[in-house]
Amino acid sequence: MKFKDYDETINDLINSIQGLRTLVKKVFITEAFGYVLAEDIVANSNSPEYVTSAMDGYAIRWEDQKSVNLVLKDFVPAGSETKSFVGEGECVKTFTGSLMSEGSDTLIPIENVEVKGNAVKIITPVSKGFATREVGENYKKGEVLIERGCKIGFSEIGVLAELGFVQVAVYDRPKVSIIATGSEILDIGEEKFSNAQIRSSNHVTIEAIVKNEWADTARVGIVKDNKDEIKEKIVEALEHSDIVITTGGVSVGDYDFVKEILKGLEVEYVVDGASIKPGRHIKIVKAGKKFIFALPGFPYSSAVMTFLYVVPFIRSLQGLPAKSRYISAIMEEDYKKRSPFTEFSACNLILKDGQFYVNLEGKKVGSSAILTNLLNNSALLRVEKESELIKKGERVRVLPMGSVLL
Repeated sequence: MKFKDYDETINDLINSIQGLRTLVKKVFITEAFGYVLAEDIVANSNSPEYVTSAMDGYAIRWEDQKSVNLVLKDFVPAGSETKSFVGEGECVKTFTGSLMSEGSDTLIPIENVEVKGNAVKIITPVSKGFATREVGENYKKGEVLIERGCKIGFSEIGVLAELGFVQVAVYDRPKVSIIATGSEILDIGEEKFSNAQIRSSNHVTIEAIVKNEWADTARVGIVKDNKDEIKEKIVEALEHSDIVITTGGVSVGDYDFVKEILKGLEVEYVVDGASIKPGRHIKIVKAGKKFIFALPGFPYSSAVMTFLYVVPFIRSLQGLPAKSRYISAIMEEDYKKRSPFTEFSACNLILKDGQFYVNLEGKKVGSSAILTNLLNNSALLRVEKESELIKKGERVRVLPMGSVLL
């Protein structure tokens, strides 16, 4: 069977999402952290709406600084309306955040004056407009302050509160169920009683990756190599999830039941294998408006496939750019390609003197089971299908993971 190129499969996946990006809901702004904004946030007024003071001091007319003494006419605490008009030779005591009185154009700080009764003597003059906040200094009415598709952080929440928002429209977090299959694997905490058994890491690794994308997860657990049981778990997970991820059972072995189960379901194949290493037997199918990602069982393979396929899919559902963002870097050593496919190899991405470099120091060569190759904030070196050898000094494309993912 001839597999499609990796980029072609990604395009197929993204195209299959069209029309599904309608998972929008309203949340209170205090609960909005981490969600992706589903609407543009537009300023409904100028900020500030009126000229205000940026310090404690006295509202004056700038040209009156030449006077020997100014007459203290009034005082305006923050939050109070100002009714005084500052005329020639007059001033109004004003506090940080207070409205500047009509007629004034400058704020003289407290430390720049001497006060005796109602007489205010200016010791150190200031420039015109000093310590005043002009109308619209922060933002102007009608200005788009936060664009749709922005992931909401602390600053966005602060601006929403400042604008008076109580709730905001966000893309709902997709619900993801994760199923690991295999009679040889043990779940967390299960006792090992045979040398043939191994502890599963796939389901918890994948859960951590998709949680980083702010998806809601349900870890179904381990299902032994029983075709009926695996099918039952997949069908059950589809009922309450937007995405079901399985690991194992997609290759060509006698106990690779997942691929057979998918054929028996009413699904549309989106990706049926890819010319890629690791994970060329990946399968992605569409069941109505739900999706099943059938990933390989080896830990490194399943983790990499999650980054390459599941993460872009989740991002697209939440209104974010789906295409992965690569970093251009320089190879610090020769790299000999090991397969006829597009390869994604664990590598070290290093920033030195403003330039990214790549090496494979400490990365083990072997099967796709070596999950430890992804430790230490590793990245993925993309090696093109047509390439045979990357020489030291050549530029390459690297896909970051972890805290600098995409």
